[in-house]
Amino acid sequence: MFALVDANSFYCSAEQVFRPDWRGKPVVVLSNNDGCIVATNRQAREAGVQKFKAYFEMRGLCEAKGVIACSSNYELYGDLSAKMMEVIGRFAPEQHIYSIDESFLAFKRCEKSIPDLAFHGQKLRRAVWRECRLPVCIGISSTLTLAKVANHAAKKIQGYQGVCIIDSPQQRHQILSQLKTSDVWGIGSRISKRLEYMGINTALQLAQLKPGLARKSFNVEVERTVRELNGEPCKGWDEVRADKKQIFSTRSVGERITCPDNLRQALCKHAAIAAEKLRRQQSLVKVMMVFASNSPYDERPQGFKQVYRFAYPTDDTTVITKAVTAQLNSLFTEGVRYYKIGVGFIDLVSGKHAQGDLFDESPSNPALMGVFDSLNKKYGNGSVFLAAQGINPKWSMKRELLSPQYTTKWRDLPKIRC
Repeated sequence: MFALVDANSFYCSAEQVFRPDWRGKPVVVLSNNDGCIVATNRQAREAGVQKFKAYFEMRGLCEAKGVIACSSNYELYGDLSAKMMEVIGRFAPEQHIYSIDESFLAFKRCEKSIPDLAFHGQKLRRAVWRECRLPVCIGISSTLTLAKVANHAAKKIQGYQGVCIIDSPQQRHQILSQLKTSDVWGIGSRISKRLEYMGINTALQLAQLKPGLARKSFNVEVERTVRELNGEPCKGWDEVRADKKQIFSTRSVGERITCPDNLRQALCKHAAIAAEKLRRQQSLVKVMMVFASNSPYDERPQGFKQVYRFAYPTDDTTVITKAVTAQLNSLFTEGVRYYKIGVGFIDLVSGKHAQGDLFDESPSNPALMGVFDSLNKKYGNGSVFLAAQGINPKWSMKRELLSPQYTTKWRDLPKIRC
């Protein structure tokens, strides 16, 4: 059996951990530069706040309904997530952290030590709440996809008290009949629309689709999903978390960029971020895309993009930064007030078995990059960086509604008055 443990409205719940007076109240979390609403809790949704809407469009409603708005506090979220995952990992012999707020558990050969999974799940929920003050829901079933379905039921369907176990065909049919195909893990909006044209609107109808037809009409992943919905394990940790085929680092800047030096610094910063992600999954980049634009809400929206092909695949920040800097003249136009910039790696290859080349004039330096990454991991991101990124950038992210970083900054440590 597998379990999926998922925090409820994680960003909003994290904001409430050190603010008990906010619990039970509507809370929203904003994207970079307080641009749009990226997270809402149940109370905010009931107040009419829509997710992924621009905040300036919803500000009036938020103020009228008493909705608490917060800037994205990534430092707090990351630290609370690590603490939550440590608690969750104590309740099973195998754990796979899927995202910042989701973790899979595997209960293999645990029947004697854990005879009652429902009671075990409730113990897990209480432990996470007691030690982290974060609410979680748990779905348990025989496959990873059904565990996702069970987790959805634990959140959305009343009566489960936060823990749902799908362990019988009758219960599986009952829950799947209440889910849309788009609610099934691995079924995106494009595939769900095609399924609608085939008369398949619910997860139960999808489960009744013949696996061979699913593969012929779509792909092998949809076939695996169909089999998993019928209780046949087809996915493992490797399939769940495959290497990314593309890596991007993009941001909306806090202060508009109007000079080439600031644009170069911002692009080099994102090149370094993307390069670190690249090394983390042991990949190399062959083709890079660099882009910059003003706001789509400006009177005359303008965007610029350059594609660069490396002579040899690389993951070296110095090589990538040099290539980004060479694109500056094609991206900068006088009079444009740049708002969104980014760097994307769009053609990746494995770096685990990379073959060197005698004619590579500027080969990657894995030893240097190893020291680079280890220092930033030990002392915090941005501790070591290339000078091309600038020392005190004025374009850095704006977070006017930022809550204190209670667990990662000395000055923000909670003070208890006795």
